[in-house]
Amino acid sequence: MPHKKKNKLFPFSPAKRKKKKSGNGDTLLNSAIAVLSLVLVAFIISFSNRYTRGGLEIDSASLNNQTQPMLATQYYELNPIQDIEIEILNGCGETGLAAKLSDFLRSHQIDVVRSGNADHFEYPSTIIIQRNEKVENVRKVAAAFNIDITDENKVLVVPDENLDVDITLIVGKDYSSIKPVAEFLKSRY
Repeated sequence: MPHKKKNKLFPFSPAKRKKKKSGNGDTLLNSAIAVLSLVLVAFIISFSNRYTRGGLEIDSASLNNQTQPMLATQYYELNPIQDIEIEILNGCGETGLAAKLSDFLRSHQIDVVRSGNADHFEYPSTIIIQRNEKVENVRKVAAAFNIDITDENKVLVVPDENLDVDITLIVGKDYSSIKPVAEFLKSRY
């Protein structure tokens, strides 16, 4: 019997390879990939919508009266962002409320550095908590919400050096009765 020489590049002959049968496993895998792709696309859209919202409002009526649009520096000089860093915590459970109130405070040139949920959703009223010695910042935030700074039920002083914010705002169930907030939400959302 003659000895066959093995091909070093192709040790297995193409005729001996078995073709894989497609079956339910391939269909299931393709379906899982399609579902995960849809979830990924939805996540990307949701993420981009959340982080592209915000910024400064520009009054289009004043722009129409000008021959040249204002530069960003000119607009900033007219509406400077105040040196107030605030965190907003949703204490009433209304979905998306912290983001909406972030827009409200940014319209008052207040820098919202963080928003999220409070430790529970049963806060009956909105609370402003001063976290450092900057009393003037509390006055400005209280004025934006039309809250009396001497109201000890709504304005608290609880210093916390570990927090990197000047003020913590916990939004309570009374948010819709706060006139400036109600007007803002009605005009925007």
